Amino acid sequence: MDEEPKSEEVVGMMRVPFDRVIVIDFETAWASKIPRPFTLSKQTTEEYIRDTRFKAWGLCWKELGDEGEAEWVDRHGLPLFFSLIDWSRTAVLAHNAQFDIAIMEWIYDAHPAFIFDSLSMARALYGVEVGNSLAKLAARFDLPPKGNAVYSTDGILDELPQEIEQELANYCAHDVFLCEEIFKRLAVGYPRKELELIDLTLKMFTRPLLELDSEMLTVALGEEKEIREELLTRLNVKEGDLASNEKFAAILNAIGVTAPTKPKKPTAKTPHPVGKLFAFAKTDALFQQMLNGDNEDVALLCEARLKVKSTQARTRAQRFLEISHRGRLPVPLNYFGTLSMRWSASKGSSVNMQNMKRRSFLRNAIMAPEGYQCVVSDLSQIEPRAIAWLSDAETLMGVFRAGKDPYAAFGATMFNVPGLTKDSHPLLRQSAKSAMLGANYYLGWASFAQQLLTGFLGAPPVRYDKAFAKQLGITPEGAAAFAEGKAGAERLERMFEIPHTCTDAQLYVHCVCAKRIIDTYRAANPEIVAYWAMLQRLIEDSLYLGGVYEHKCLRFEKEKIWLPNGMALRYPDLQYEDIKGKGREWTYAVGPMRKKLHAGVLAENTTSALSRVVMTDAMLRIAKRYPVVLTVHDELVGIVPDVEVSDACTWMQEQMIRVPSYLPGIPLGAETGANRRYGLAK
Repeated sequence: MDEEPKSEEVVGMMRVPFDRVIVIDFETAWASKIPRPFTLSKQTTEEYIRDTRFKAWGLCWKELGDEGEAEWVDRHGLPLFFSLIDWSRTAVLAHNAQFDIAIMEWIYDAHPAFIFDSLSMARALYGVEVGNSLAKLAARFDLPPKGNAVYSTDGILDELPQEIEQELANYCAHDVFLCEEIFKRLAVGYPRKELELIDLTLKMFTRPLLELDSEMLTVALGEEKEIREELLTRLNVKEGDLASNEKFAAILNAIGVTAPTKPKKPTAKTPHPVGKLFAFAKTDALFQQMLNGDNEDVALLCEARLKVKSTQARTRAQRFLEISHRGRLPVPLNYFGTLSMRWSASKGSSVNMQNMKRRSFLRNAIMAPEGYQCVVSDLSQIEPRAIAWLSDAETLMGVFRAGKDPYAAFGATMFNVPGLTKDSHPLLRQSAKSAMLGANYYLGWASFAQQLLTGFLGAPPVRYDKAFAKQLGITPEGAAAFAEGKAGAERLERMFEIPHTCTDAQLYVHCVCAKRIIDTYRAANPEIVAYWAMLQRLIEDSLYLGGVYEHKCLRFEKEKIWLPNGMALRYPDLQYEDIKGKGREWTYAVGPMRKKLHAGVLAENTTSALSRVVMTDAMLRIAKRYPVVLTVHDELVGIVPDVEVSDACTWMQEQMIRVPSYLPGIPLGAETGANRRYGLAK
């Protein structure tokens, strides 16, 4: 950078609830080579800090912007240090603040007014795939390299020798220096609201309010074990036989079923892999067709295989149960965990709060404290609304403005069933929903057909048959046209690339239906199709060549798309390759890998990111009145006293559907509900 930013400028850009910012870094005891390892490489942050063996050797600290080096406070001086600071007016900066601030709050009962985290900021600006450790960021900014004195403390759990403590103090002081220098560079122009979201996200972890029902978790784990063991006994197989791909294949072969296979996927190390793998994953179409087929023995074996291999639910339940014995549930989320700015589970947390099934016992076991309720508010169909607004799809916007169900409305068009509703035709409405959610993002008929066979967006697997084709109005002549001419030959080639266990004739009908649905959607939404065309042009004109183009609240420029929150979607090192018969294929760098970029990717990224901005604006407003303890996609959870629940639901609903100035005229909707148990709130 041409000029080093001044610390007072960094802090002054915010209307902040604090008078000072201090930079800190803890050094703690750890042991990696003992029978029960005590280290963050083997334990989660929550488990490590709440371990009875936890000990902070000390910390280094300094005022942000002050001259001089950081000061070391040893373990014996830490209680006094924290007691002498007015934390109600003091903010704290750390690198990986989830760790340092959790120690402050859980061990020393010190609660800073605001939390800055240089790690979260770096992830947002440089991506989560490139590595944003203090060492790597120091190298990025040409700062003195990070030291390695911490490794000399491995296995010391009682008292530090004086010479090692001095070495550790110097190492720690340098980390504080690096953290401050990196922050000053990252903070220039960093949006105030995004800093508030980092603070809010970290406090979900460092100031946990959610409780866990240990009794419910214990019962659920016991019931799951009984069901699994009963199924294994019924089939006369062992867990190890089902868990092993080779042994499971042998079991299938023994009952006359050929084990399905699939080609190996290319990776950075093996871009052209040779050979095949067994297609036994839950998302494999061939496995799903065995699971949902007519052969009851095979279906039961596949069900048992899933119960043995799908350990996620019981592992998470066990993890929740263990946490419940230590205290409340810290919510471990990565702010800006994805390209489209969404949250993700903290790496190494072993608790993914982003993918718990609705109405599951896991959700039901999460509770507000006694005397409070979880108020859950969820933006309704925000992504279809956002892409309709971005593309000026007035017909679709009209459906939303009228408060109608867009999936049912599309189903009525697709199947020529006037007045179709979720209650009158649930299966047809589900088909319309699947089509609409995928087709919004340029999904082709072949990809749609393939995803339906494995279960589209978590729905049960679907294979369209002749009766369904008739409902779509497909005539024999229309079905035959699918295979006619050069285009038909290409369709058939693509069709046979789809993994399937049904007959080729059945797959043909399925693909004809999938194509009709996608074609119908595109015909009904020409504005969205035009939006895709614009995005495809902008890949070359703006993202590659650098031409600046503004579309509504989006600003396109070289390798970036700026959003109204002041953050950008980034497509670094954009390149193209001319593919014979297909035109230009664009890719961009994602860490050491490359990903394809086309209009569908941009449509999904811009829509998802814009939806996130709408939700987070509402989240920040709500957080000023009630603690926000969790966010999942377009949903947020606030903790509200029992006596305020009714009014809070109304008020939170109003905040969620307030139309932002950068989306004039968009019709927003939300669903809000309350219960002490998170899973029963809505």
